[in-house]
Amino acid sequence: MTGALTFYTNPMSRGRIARWMLEEVGEPYETVVLDYGTTMKADDYLAINPMGKVPAIRHGGVVVTEGAAICAYLADMFPDRGLAPPPGNQQRGPYYRWLFFAAGPLEAAVTAKSMGLLAPADKAAMAGYGTYEATIDALETALKPGPYICGDQFTAADLYVGAHIGWGMQFGTIEKRPVFEDYHARLASRPAAIRGNELDDALMPQQPPSPAPQTA
Repeated sequence: MTGALTFYTNPMSRGRIARWMLEEVGEPYETVVLDYGTTMKADDYLAINPMGKVPAIRHGGVVVTEGAAICAYLADMFPDRGLAPPPGNQQRGPYYRWLFFAAGPLEAAVTAKSMGLLAPADKAAMAGYGTYEATIDALETALKPGPYICGDQFTAADLYVGAHIGWGMQFGTIEKRPVFEDYHARLASRPAAIRGNELDDALMPQQPPSPAPQTA
């Protein structure tokens, strides 16, 4: 498919994940920054994402929302970038497995923990993540062989999983296990990750300068 790429985001959002993916792809794209509660809830954007949330992309006439879906879509639309194992490759299974593990059980468990809403032990079987501890242990098991989820190939699954790990460790919702720290450091040093952060940091609201100290 060909067509212009438009990226809808806010620098204080999961849009940072999609930004990193767009930088890995390397195609030109237009950035539309939306504000919470105003332009993000305006009718023209609700026509793109009825949830009124970011990120979203428009590629030609196709709209894609949800971070994991955006990563998977872009990897498939630009296969020459090598951001997904090709169909039929045995690594396609781990790629899908852990990409959507992060979008499902991992995000649910981390969000529930941060809000103090983890399922009680007698209801754990009803939660997609089971228990927070089981989810984090499973993630560590997936990353131990390294260096990436699909062996030696960096993929969109690493980008999505790594972004969640970095965010979780930064805010204390994922403990800083050595496997996680080594993995995230490897990903954060990628040129596309650095560019993406620089672009989003430049869009952050500027804080007013601190008042000068008073003197007698």
